Amino acid sequence: QVVESGGGLVPAGGSLRLSCVASGRLFSSYAMGWFRQAPGKEREFVSVISWSDGITYYADSVKGRFTIFRDNAKNTVYLQMNSLKPEDTAVYYCAADRYVVAIREGRAVEVWGQGTLVTVSS
Repeated sequence: QVVESGGGLVPAGGSLRLSCVASGRLFSSYAMGWFRQAPGKEREFVSVISWSDGITYYADSVKGRFTIFRDNAKNTVYLQMNSLKPEDTAVYYCAADRYVVAIREGRAVEVWGQGTLVTVSS
C-alpha cells in the first residue's frame, strides 16, 4: 500500500513537494514512481526511482524541474516540483512495482496510491 500527500494550490513558478509513504515490504524492494493525470487526459509517467541503486528517470516534460528521491529510513519517496507551470496541474499518483521498466512504461503497475491533486494557477 502507498499513500500520497502534499498536493495543493500553488502559483506558476512556485514549488511543491509530494510525499508517498509505502508499507515496509514494498519499500524495501520495489521501485517507486509518480504518474499524473490532467483533466480530460490520459495518465502519464512522470518519474521513477529504482530500489537498489537509486537510478532515476524523468518524463521530458518535467526534466530539470522535478526531482525524485527516497528516504529509506522513513519508507518515503518524494517528488520535489520546482518552476511549476499551469500545465503541471493534475492528480498525481504514487506507484510501486518490482521493476523500474513497468513504471516507466506504465505497464501493469502493481500498486497505486489514491492520488493527490496539484493545481498550478497562472
